[in-house]
Amino acid sequence: MSLRPPRKRYLWVWLLCLVAFYVVWLWLVSGDGAWDMAKSNWPIALAMALGSFAAGSTPMGGGTVGFPVLVLMFDQPAGLGRDFSFAVQSIGMTSATIFILARRQPLAYAMLKGAIAGSLIGTPLGIFCIAPFLSDLWIKIIFAVIWASFGLLHLYRMREIAGHIGMTEFDEHWDLRVGFILGVLSAATAVSVTGVGIDMVLYATLVLLCRADLKFAIPTSVVIMALTSILGITVKALSGDIHPGVYENWLAAAPVVALGAPRGVFIVEMIGRRPILLFVAVLCVGQFVWTCFNEWTALGVAGVTAALVAVGGCLLVFEKLRAWGGVLVGEQKEKNRARMVADQPGGA
Repeated sequence: MSLRPPRKRYLWVWLLCLVAFYVVWLWLVSGDGAWDMAKSNWPIALAMALGSFAAGSTPMGGGTVGFPVLVLMFDQPAGLGRDFSFAVQSIGMTSATIFILARRQPLAYAMLKGAIAGSLIGTPLGIFCIAPFLSDLWIKIIFAVIWASFGLLHLYRMREIAGHIGMTEFDEHWDLRVGFILGVLSAATAVSVTGVGIDMVLYATLVLLCRADLKFAIPTSVVIMALTSILGITVKALSGDIHPGVYENWLAAAPVVALGAPRGVFIVEMIGRRPILLFVAVLCVGQFVWTCFNEWTALGVAGVTAALVAVGGCLLVFEKLRAWGGVLVGEQKEKNRARMVADQPGGA
């Protein structure tokens, strides 16, 4: 897994980047009408105070809160929720990533590198070839299904997931390949549509397949979502296809998430990850119920049933991943045992 042990910390780098961001933000809000624009969107800033904390302390991007708030609570287009997720995570989760790297926290580097390479292909592919053909309703349902399955996974597997210590060491080239495949598929099908998802997929793979400790898996998921968000908003900006209203909401939320996400990284070490994950898991299931209720007219019995089946399908994939992980971990233990025997004096 290429875990690197903590070394000398460089928190001054994060502080310098934070100061630079706030200087730029103050310059932006000093423009004509910009401050009034930011103040008028204070509700999203308030919501992202929670969203950014979750982004830094859990394997879920800030868009996990930003998307349902804008789309479900404020009745905004799903495209706005997706693009806002890209924009706000580019600040909050990037700040958290710099904080993580400055503190020299261990990461699953091999799988992370593969996922980054896959995201470079999958994100623009999905933005141009998949997302434009999905209606707002489909985007809402895809988001609801992904995060409901994630929430349910933690509600019934939390004890096991939180109990992992260390990480199973597989071949580094194998990790790279797995990360690359995950990066391409999740970026193209989830991130390009909802603005989030690759973090959850990489995290689930680490904890279910590799039996990774949360202190490795969650920071790794934060880093991949930050880089993918930067890529996503860059692709959208260069193509001139950013949804109207993104900048106004970003201007209000950005100064909140720049501090909120790193705060989540720090505070979670004091209070533990398990209670936060359980709380967010309940929210994930709750947003699914809310979405189905709000969209009942459009979905009907057949649509809601299909959404429930999709959640079941995601859970089945998680369980298959967990079972495969059990087989691989057993095989790895046998290899390590055989290696130890061979290294002993008189060993075969």
